[in-house]
Amino acid sequence: AGGKRTLNIVEQLNEFAGDKIRFYLSKADTAGTETDRQKVLMQIVQELCKRPGLNKTGFDMPTIYIPSLANEKQRCVNQIEEVCKDIDRSIAHTLQSILNTLGEDCDALVEGIDAAIVQDNANSRHNMKANSWWLLFSSLGFGITLLLLLQLTFSLISQKFVGVLVGVDKAGVVFETIKPVLQMFSAIPEENKHFVLSAIIGINVTCFLLAKVLSRTKVRLTSRVKRLHVARRKKLVDQIKPRQVDMYSKYLAQCGE
Repeated sequence: AGGKRTLNIVEQLNEFAGDKIRFYLSKADTAGTETDRQKVLMQIVQELCKRPGLNKTGFDMPTIYIPSLANEKQRCVNQIEEVCKDIDRSIAHTLQSILNTLGEDCDALVEGIDAAIVQDNANSRHNMKANSWWLLFSSLGFGITLLLLLQLTFSLISQKFVGVLVGVDKAGVVFETIKPVLQMFSAIPEENKHFVLSAIIGINVTCFLLAKVLSRTKVRLTSRVKRLHVARRKKLVDQIKPRQVDMYSKYLAQCGE
């Protein structure tokens, strides 16, 4: 039952790491005579052949045991040294891949952070221009609307009526201030007033539309996120990247020994 559960686990591992699986006959010195070991190997092979995923050509199962714990009466070929060398090579290859990947990941992260900061600066300049356009065309739109309202209001009421409400002196100041506006509208011929009014309203609407279209802003990084980006970039460049270079140098020196 225990062997079946073990084979179930090995079969699951084989689905995503089949090329990394190796089989070893441990405690080979306790398996009896050479004939007994061959029987054990045959039994193992038969069990593996029952599993389609584990039935592979070129099957090899080295015999290994710990020499210091070996049975003096039963000796067999011990391939544990070759296994240790394979493990050392695998560790060295994995370590080299990790160090290379670490350096590439650091460079990719730094490039990504730089790109994000550059894009944020570009968005900031775009937003400043967009806000300037919004301020310009909104001011024009509201200014034209205010002029129309003033002309309409003071064309319907008299200076005497305003004087009753706010006082004669204040009414005189108000009418003197808006006098140029009233004179400008009075100078328009009566037959052209509807056309001019339509044109002014059209210009007013255009100003508001331009203010809306040209004031579209882009998303910017918050101050907190930007500070985090800068801090992470500094840590990558000043700490992690030099450490990776130092670790890689030590690894090469160790390989050369």
